[in-house]
Amino acid sequence: MENGPGRPPSVSDDQILGVFESAVDPVLTASEVAERLGMGRRGILTRLESLEEQGYLRSKKVGGRSTVWWYPGHSSTRPVNPE
Repeated sequence: MENGPGRPPSVSDDQILGVFESAVDPVLTASEVAERLGMGRRGILTRLESLEEQGYLRSKKVGGRSTVWWYPGHSSTRPVNPE
């Protein structure tokens, strides 16, 4: 995975993808990912966009300015709680 030019990232692409792999929810917002990694939302958004361009993540606009992200390789086998 390439991170491109600029300052070296403090969080690796694998760490970002790990957030998706370990998430209970199938989709996450940039804010949720940023919070879990202790990064700023704008910084993580740039990284999520880069990972999508590389084919590691997918995204979908769900509102005027809201986007959700997911890891296509997510294979959660957690049972759904039928409450």
